[in-house]
Amino acid sequence: MERYAWKALIVRGSLDEYRKRHAEIWPEMVEVLKEAGIYNYSIWNVGDELFGYYECEYGIEYASRVQTESPVIMKWSEYMKDILIIEKDPDTGAQPRLSQVFMLE
Repeated sequence: MERYAWKALIVRGSLDEYRKRHAEIWPEMVEVLKEAGIYNYSIWNVGDELFGYYECEYGIEYASRVQTESPVIMKWSEYMKDILIIEKDPDTGAQPRLSQVFMLE
C-alpha cells in the first residue's frame, strides 16, 4: 500500500458547487477509483484550497495508470474544469504528488 496526497484550488466562489458535485459523484467514477485500488480517499478544504489524500492498494503507479486510461476520469476532469484549478504533472497528467514529511501511526 502506498499513500498519495495532492492539492488544488477551487475557482473563487465555487466551493458550494464543488461540494455538490462530489455529493453527487457518479457511480462509474467510484467504480474506476475502486478498480484502481484507491481507498480511504478524502478531500479537505481551507478557503479555496483543496487537499486530497488516498491510499493505493496496488501502488501509486497502478492507480495512476488505471486513472490515466479511463474515459470516465477524462469525462470527470472535463466536468470539473470550470470550477477547479489544478497544476498537472507533465509526466503523469495528474496532480503533482506531495512529499510526505511526517507520519505518526
